[in-house]
Amino acid sequence: MRLDLSLYLVTDPALCAGHGLVETVVAAVRGGASVVQLRDKHAADGELIDQARRLKAALAGSGVPLIINDRLAVAVESGADGLHIGQDDGEVAEARAALGEQAILGLSVQTLEQLARIDAKRLDYLGLGPVFATPSKHDHAEPLGFAGLATLAAASPLPGVAIGGLKAEHVAATRQAGAQGLAVISAICGMPDPEAAARAFGPWG
Repeated sequence: MRLDLSLYLVTDPALCAGHGLVETVVAAVRGGASVVQLRDKHAADGELIDQARRLKAALAGSGVPLIINDRLAVAVESGADGLHIGQDDGEVAEARAALGEQAILGLSVQTLEQLARIDAKRLDYLGLGPVFATPSKHDHAEPLGFAGLATLAAASPLPGVAIGGLKAEHVAATRQAGAQGLAVISAICGMPDPEAAARAFGPWG
């Protein structure tokens, strides 16, 4: 499956509740979301596996991959297209071995020191950020700003998607910084019309 990072939707259970998880995701994909990450820090694995399977079915034929945040067992059991892990969420080598070579595997990176330690051969992309502070992650690292994002993107051997407080008006600056896309949560999930919110990001190229 081709990996297009241009508009990377990360779900939030509270923000998606108004429209429903599947409905929010389907609307966002209609509007141009190119990747969907299922993220829920509090749900049990069984609940997440069920959600992932429903999302996978809803995304069938769209060409949009479903990535699971953090939970390797959920990614494997649900048949999702891949996994995204943070610096403290397990080993890249272990995740790659469990997922297989065809799965998408991403890793969050906040610093040049972390970037220097990555196992690029086992990864497909990096999450770069946070660009700005964001209420969706209270324990995030110091915000990079676009200058810091540009530094990480220039040094990265892999495609990078920027994350952290990004909105539609940040598309041009994110592209100029060298990222291959933006990852967003509240800019789509928290909106009255997720399809229109996604469409507001426009084409990446």
